[in-house]
Amino acid sequence: MRKLLSNTIVRHLILVTCSVIILVFIATSLLNILTRHNQQIEVPNYVGLGLAEVREMAKEHNFEIHINDSLYVPAHKGGVVLDQNPKAGSHVKSGRRIFIMINSYNQRQVQLPYVTGYSLRQAKNILEVSGLGIDEICYVPDIATNYVIEQRVGGKVVTEESTQKVYVGSNVTLIVGQNPADDPTVVTPKVVGLSLNEAKSRLWERGLNVGSVRFDEGIDVFDQNDAKVYIQTPGQAEFATLGQKVTLRLTLDQEVVNKSSVTSDRDAKKLIEERVKAAEDSLNVDGVEPIE
Repeated sequence: MRKLLSNTIVRHLILVTCSVIILVFIATSLLNILTRHNQQIEVPNYVGLGLAEVREMAKEHNFEIHINDSLYVPAHKGGVVLDQNPKAGSHVKSGRRIFIMINSYNQRQVQLPYVTGYSLRQAKNILEVSGLGIDEICYVPDIATNYVIEQRVGGKVVTEESTQKVYVGSNVTLIVGQNPADDPTVVTPKVVGLSLNEAKSRLWERGLNVGSVRFDEGIDVFDQNDAKVYIQTPGQAEFATLGQKVTLRLTLDQEVVNKSSVTSDRDAKKLIEERVKAAEDSLNVDGVEPIE
């Protein structure tokens, strides 16, 4: 060993190796400190709190609070947090950006679009782009089915010259034509698994109205955007008439939604198969030559 240590080359190799080990240790330690390695912090629940309080709480963990959206909910004060990302209970590093949605202090207004003369689908799309919805689709006899004859807001007819402004989220009543010679029957679309807004849009597109809407117990205004439809009546692929109302029930339980979606698809498939068979049987009967 002494002979080895007395060798200049060996001694230098040992010194270099030790230096490298020490440098690696220091670099790793500094890196862990700078990146806060394995230091995970549970994100507090900011929903329902005022913006000033949230920012004060965020200082404790050096979180950066960023407002990325706003919504107007009359039931809550302006500046209250409605949603956050990452969600409460998530584990993140100190210094992480927390994105929040707050309740607006004033509801935003938009110019009411004039959709009379458009097809129902076009009118629906125009209204949705403006942040508006449909209160009710009312069918009346007319030569053209599913074309808007008239639109009303607050019971008043909207004219092409109107410069009326309405709050975002307001609903418009559409008077839509239905040719008596046309079949008023439509097939109910599947809305199980969709959010309330998605379900409404799909139903309106088919000329159907939204009936009663029920949220499962425990769902408040903060959670409603995350809830999904798990019961619809009439169900998927069932026959309905233009303007008929479809009732909806929503939950936050994704497992319940998934099971209901599978059941809805299965029942719809069975209905379609029964209709196909009935149609085939009808053709066979009609095709039989009468016995002389």
